[in-house]
Amino acid sequence: MKLTLEAIKQPLRHIKRQMLHTAEVAPAPSIIECYSMNLPSDQEALNIFSGEWSSQFPDALSLQAGSVTLFDDERIRIGLAALGGVAGQKVLELGPLEGGHSYQLEKAGAASVLAIEANSRAYLKCLIAKEITGMKNVHFKHGDFMAYLRSQPPRFDMVLASGVLYHQQQPMELISLLSRITDRVLVWTHYYDAEMVRQSAHLKSIFKSAHRTQFGGYEHTLHRQEYQTALLRPGFCGAGAHYSHWMERDELLRAWKHVGYRSVEVLQEDRFFPNSPCFLLAVKR
Repeated sequence: MKLTLEAIKQPLRHIKRQMLHTAEVAPAPSIIECYSMNLPSDQEALNIFSGEWSSQFPDALSLQAGSVTLFDDERIRIGLAALGGVAGQKVLELGPLEGGHSYQLEKAGAASVLAIEANSRAYLKCLIAKEITGMKNVHFKHGDFMAYLRSQPPRFDMVLASGVLYHQQQPMELISLLSRITDRVLVWTHYYDAEMVRQSAHLKSIFKSAHRTQFGGYEHTLHRQEYQTALLRPGFCGAGAHYSHWMERDELLRAWKHVGYRSVEVLQEDRFFPNSPCFLLAVKR
């Protein structure tokens, strides 16, 4: 049988494609890489997530992790003082990240802390932190705290919502749900500032659109924020979606009173914070 040049080239093209594909696919890591042959230690546990930690652990432990003092956060001390403390109380924490604020709540005397974390890697880091620091009254749960809040949970003496509001697609829903379960909320959050966005190339690149909306009878503007390449970082600590919605400062402050809170006190504010303006709020019925 006479073969044409094209008939010969066809299988060669297929073989070439297969070779290129094989070359591009990295071999799967061996399970042996998950084993440690070093002396057991707290540092060895932290090294499981080497390069991903945000938190600096208490100085007394002499451990190397992140650089942010989340286990000794001034915002938590100031906020608890403004809200009357949590000694002997039942606290809900939204998005504990690595357990630093959970640790402070327990040190402040909380009788129990339920801390709900959706990010599986952050949840496992919380468990490591609990083991290392010996937290006794903190219970970490893995899952979506919005799903929990929608499930008609029991009431709490206080809710800590630090670094979570600006990661929501519907922030007013979170505010509304919190009003059903607690009389006190400690909030740290970013907010949308048009002037700062105009001055920042980075902020311009992540805020693409805005729309007027309403939730529970409250009209407000939502500014869509895109996570973009931040989603590629293993230590990413945002929400489980490609975008979130930010609210404007004054509308965000009024939102709490719309759902029934009597007092909204700005305890700290930084309009020039590196990632955009932010403030610390003590919210009370």
